[in-house]
Amino acid sequence: MAKIKYNNSFESLLLHCISQPDPMFFMLEWLSSKLMEAEISSKIGAEKSERNEERIGYRCGYRTRRFDTRMGTMYLLVPKVRNGGYIPFFVTDRKRSEAALIQVVQEAFVQGVSTRKMDRLAKSLGIEGISRSQVSEMTKELDEQVEAFRTRDLSSIEYPVLWADALYERVRFDGKVLNMAILLVCGVDEDGKREVLAIEPMLEESQESYHQVFEKLKKRGLKTPALIISDAHSGLVSAIRKSFSGSSWQRCKVHFMRNILAHVPHKDKEGFAQELKQIWLAIDAASARERAKGLSERYGKRFPDAIRILEEGLEDSLQFFALPELEPAKISSTNMLERLNREIRRRTRVVGIFPNKGSYIRLVTTFLMEYAEDWSVSRSYLSAESIRCALKHVA
Repeated sequence: MAKIKYNNSFESLLLHCISQPDPMFFMLEWLSSKLMEAEISSKIGAEKSERNEERIGYRCGYRTRRFDTRMGTMYLLVPKVRNGGYIPFFVTDRKRSEAALIQVVQEAFVQGVSTRKMDRLAKSLGIEGISRSQVSEMTKELDEQVEAFRTRDLSSIEYPVLWADALYERVRFDGKVLNMAILLVCGVDEDGKREVLAIEPMLEESQESYHQVFEKLKKRGLKTPALIISDAHSGLVSAIRKSFSGSSWQRCKVHFMRNILAHVPHKDKEGFAQELKQIWLAIDAASARERAKGLSERYGKRFPDAIRILEEGLEDSLQFFALPELEPAKISSTNMLERLNREIRRRTRVVGIFPNKGSYIRLVTTFLMEYAEDWSVSRSYLSAESIRCALKHVA
């Protein structure tokens, strides 16, 4: 969507509005654009292209956001800033004021309400006569925003740390219901802000499938990260090493502990787990290795399979110690993605079986876009200073 330039005099603008099919809607669109430009200039302390030593930020292009009003739906070109997020004040306020039908339907869709339940929901809000086909048509209008989010350029920002994890959903494909793997990739930028970088369905969890996802990210401009955190699925790990040569791979300690504890009798699990956790709470890698060695000596004969798995995967689970500047709890596991996955499942559980992978992607990506906006204006997940120190340490 090209940005409209309004450089004419106000009188000329009014005459131009009158000539439009919907003059009031066109004026509202113009006013929204002007309000955003004024607010962002105030936020960063400088007008567009203005040279100002007192400015506290820089513009970084635009992003498209759908905005539903009582007068109709418009697509705002919301200014982006290089450091920190920006959400227009009237977009935030409209959450309380706008109750248009499309917003209700979209909000219900994002919350995971299936199209079969939309009619009942609409009637409870005093809206009569909404059909399944109408609901489907409205939700399909989200596709353009979803596609823009999933294919956006990543070349202007570096993401030093990535998390990758797969979740499974029941999706109808080629007349059959499959447990389809969905790979979710998140990263933090140099300011420590989290972003959702990829949400990709895969028919099989193979090295090639994962490799294609990572190559797609690289084509969008993703640079090689310093650290990638995931579980130890062989296809995923092979694809990471193939696509991101030079990156360190951190095996998720939580998944690793589950793999180990699967070979410990139930009655001994709790005590063994408490000792096992101490390995990753050590002050450095050398101390962690000493603790693992002691555990192996104490339990090697009782739980040989558990100890074998521990010894084989230990080094991959200790890579986070090489970046001591970053918070160990946040880069030693995929817990951040696990929490996000739980939120996704709260919405997808309502639908049950998705009619196709497109409907799944539409629902989940729309939800993740909202999550990403919240992340952009919330506190950094990792501090910018710690990331800068870590990158110098890696270099």
